[in-house]
Amino acid sequence: MRTKLDHLVNSALATGSAVPAFTCYDFTTALAVVSAAEEARLGVILLVAPKTASTANGLRLITALRGLADSASVPVSVQLDHASDLNVILEAVAAGADAVLADGSSKPLKDNIHLVREVRAALDAAGHAGVVIEAELGGLAGDEDRAFGSSTPDAGASVPGLTDPEQVAGFVEQTGAQLLAVAVGNVHGKYTGEPNIRWDVLQDVAARTEVPLVLHGASGIPASELAKASGMQVGKVNFNTELRTGILAALESETAAYRADGENLQGLLARWNGSAASFAGATLELLSA
Repeated sequence: MRTKLDHLVNSALATGSAVPAFTCYDFTTALAVVSAAEEARLGVILLVAPKTASTANGLRLITALRGLADSASVPVSVQLDHASDLNVILEAVAAGADAVLADGSSKPLKDNIHLVREVRAALDAAGHAGVVIEAELGGLAGDEDRAFGSSTPDAGASVPGLTDPEQVAGFVEQTGAQLLAVAVGNVHGKYTGEPNIRWDVLQDVAARTEVPLVLHGASGIPASELAKASGMQVGKVNFNTELRTGILAALESETAAYRADGENLQGLLARWNGSAASFAGATLELLSA
């Protein structure tokens, strides 16, 4: 059942849990993620990258994901991730996205605030007042779509781009953001060293606002560390790299066998589905514990 993202996340936080969000570049992965969520009887978020949404086929994928959310037996939300182009945002919402990350995190603070407010105004003017807006404060290293390694400072060392807790309350008030993505040592892509998550900064941020927090770049953070997140107001945790790494590994190791088996694409797709579902299921279990 399609559910508003803020309701899904707040409901999870009320039970001491967080909701995983998985980037889906294709429908096969999305089917696997939703199937895992249905088996676990837990809600889930399907993320669409802005590069995907900027194409005609990407918009068709969003429409398909919305249909999948509508037919699911558990709460599902479809979100456009890391977007700053108003045209892409409006087209993605028209296609079926019910939430948007209006990402001005690479801009100066005042420009970040302006972008989020501009997105809210544009959505309201287009008749999409119910679309949920996530904003991001702070800067994450790495690339959402390509898993190049990002270096992580040693424990105790300064971490660039951290969210400034003193800016949080004013940012949320001025933007009206319903969720806030934070930078606390997390990175997009692969960590080249041990992740150095600044839980002290996250705890300080949580004390400054009542909106749910979002942890991006969760792939590679140890499970024992991620289990702390919901206790610090993190209600949404984003995954991408580990999901697609597993899929690609399965395809790389098994494609030859399925080619030899009469070009058995159906069998190979089942392995793709199985890899994605296995990772999604384990992540759902971890964040709901």
